[in-house]
Amino acid sequence: MLTLDWDGKDEAKKKSSEIPLRLLDFDSSLSCGDRDSANIIVQGDNLDALKSLLPFYRGQVKCIYIDPPYNTGSAFEHYNDNYPHSDWLSMMYPRLELLREFLSADGSIWISIDDDEAHYLKVVCDEIFDRKNFVADVIWEKKYSPQNDAKWLSDSHDFILVYAKNKETWRPNLLPRTDEMNARYRNPDNDPRGLWKPDNALRKDIQPSGLFTIQTPSGRLCNPAAGASWRFSQQKFKEMVEDNRIWFGKNGNNIPAIKRFLSEVQQGTVSKTIWKREEVGDNQDAKKEVKEFNSEDVFTTPKPERLIQRILTLATNEGDLVLDSFLGSGTTAAVAHKMNRHYIGIEMGEQAITHVVPRLQKVIEGEQGGISKSVNWQGGGSFNFYKLGETLCDEFGIINTKVTFHHLAAFIWFSATKMPYLEQKNSPLIGVYDGIAYYLLYNGILGDKRPNGGNVLTKKVLSILPLHYGKKIIYGEACRIGDNFLQENDIIFRQIPKEIDFR
Repeated sequence: MLTLDWDGKDEAKKKSSEIPLRLLDFDSSLSCGDRDSANIIVQGDNLDALKSLLPFYRGQVKCIYIDPPYNTGSAFEHYNDNYPHSDWLSMMYPRLELLREFLSADGSIWISIDDDEAHYLKVVCDEIFDRKNFVADVIWEKKYSPQNDAKWLSDSHDFILVYAKNKETWRPNLLPRTDEMNARYRNPDNDPRGLWKPDNALRKDIQPSGLFTIQTPSGRLCNPAAGASWRFSQQKFKEMVEDNRIWFGKNGNNIPAIKRFLSEVQQGTVSKTIWKREEVGDNQDAKKEVKEFNSEDVFTTPKPERLIQRILTLATNEGDLVLDSFLGSGTTAAVAHKMNRHYIGIEMGEQAITHVVPRLQKVIEGEQGGISKSVNWQGGGSFNFYKLGETLCDEFGIINTKVTFHHLAAFIWFSATKMPYLEQKNSPLIGVYDGIAYYLLYNGILGDKRPNGGNVLTKKVLSILPLHYGKKIIYGEACRIGDNFLQENDIIFRQIPKEIDFR
């Protein structure tokens, strides 16, 4: 497979594996509603945040949408959009590697980009997501008026690169039918099956079974035109007439037409790859939307809510999890909230507080901007706000005192199984995978931090651990059981933090 090389690529490929795991510090003052909300906003570098979220969400995200810096050479107020080309590629590579791990088996990733880096990004994505999983390059019309001061051509579009986790099994949803489409259906004969429209009964080739004469109710004789034939056989035509599926016009004198009922047609349309501004909004729409919640510090490069709505309609269903690791002004989170999707948003800058939080608060209050009216948004819901915190382990290998049992259990479980830690049970048995039981003795999970009480493996502690018939791997501060006994009972002991890789 063709790959792209640049100065610094080797370091970029190793970057995600070298990032240390960090804590996520909950901030109640910036959160809203239910503490157990599935919606989270994280402020911090998205590479660090993604690495620290992975043990909890690997393989759980149905749709990822990101709008990274386009590297146009401009210095936008809210983020750096002026990387040297190789630095931009090195910035994107490890983040895309991590994002791939979040996708569910039926998930997809959608990436906004423009001409400056689109073609390089395509080759990098082919390498990371596999070229065979490339779905489409969507063209979004982002401007209406030409830019008269353009030196060359006035660009009026962006790209959205689309990749599936597995293209062979991934299928997008249909787009809802529009009122314009449905307006073509009428019911002039008051058919109890409802609205219908006439469809041509002729086909543009000759099928012997479709060569016969039809007599209309008025007595008119109709034959297929030269080089054509009826779409049905004579027997099938008789059955369709008996079922009132043939229309001869109000006076019974027209060439026969097939009645296509609205109730029987596909209840949606396949998306095209050119998205016009009239359908999904443009830059001006996006600016108007963000001014509603922060008119003094308008975000520089927002996307319109209708654009994100189109993506989430195609890629998700209600209750699915959406991830945006370049959250910006919070459009993805706002739209996901209104569409009853769960979401994870990551934003490094102060706009996480100045833009995202007030926007989501207004959404919860029931604001009626953007897509609100089209989805009948009435308000409600919640989200939790986190700040990227300290590393789990310091440079001397000492576990951070802020690390809870569930934090450590998640990272141990993930490092051992590469599976997300979904069940946060108050039990030293953190899970069974492939026949192996994993136990953690930490923070007095058994109710006592003394050596014989829980954090150190002794025969007494072993006797009160949840039972598992088979291989057991037990993590703890120390072990006071002999090697022979451990081997005889199919037990492997691993000392923390010495035998844990916090990367």
